[in-house]
Amino acid sequence: MNMTRETLWLVIGFIGQIAFTGRFVLQWLYSEYKKRSVIPVSFWYLSIVGSTLLLAYAIYREDPVFIVGQAFGSLVYFRNLQLIAKSKNLKE
Repeated sequence: MNMTRETLWLVIGFIGQIAFTGRFVLQWLYSEYKKRSVIPVSFWYLSIVGSTLLLAYAIYREDPVFIVGQAFGSLVYFRNLQLIAKSKNLKE
C-alpha cells in the first residue's frame, strides 16, 4: 500500500478522534452497567491516546488553537491517573 504523507496524517487524525470519542462510549456503557455514573480508569488511558494522536495531527496541521487545546487536556488526564493511583495506595 503506497500511502502519501497527507493520507498518513489523516489516518492518525481519525484514529485519534475515534479513540477520543471511544472514551465517551466506554464511560456511558460502563455507567449503564454499574447503574450509576462512573468513570473507569480506561477512560483516562483512551483520553491520553486520543489526545496525543490529535495533538500530533494538530502540530502537523500547524493549528495553534487545536495544539493548545490538546496539550492542556493531556495534563488533566495524567493528573487523574496520578490521583487514582494515590487513592489506591492509601487504601492498601
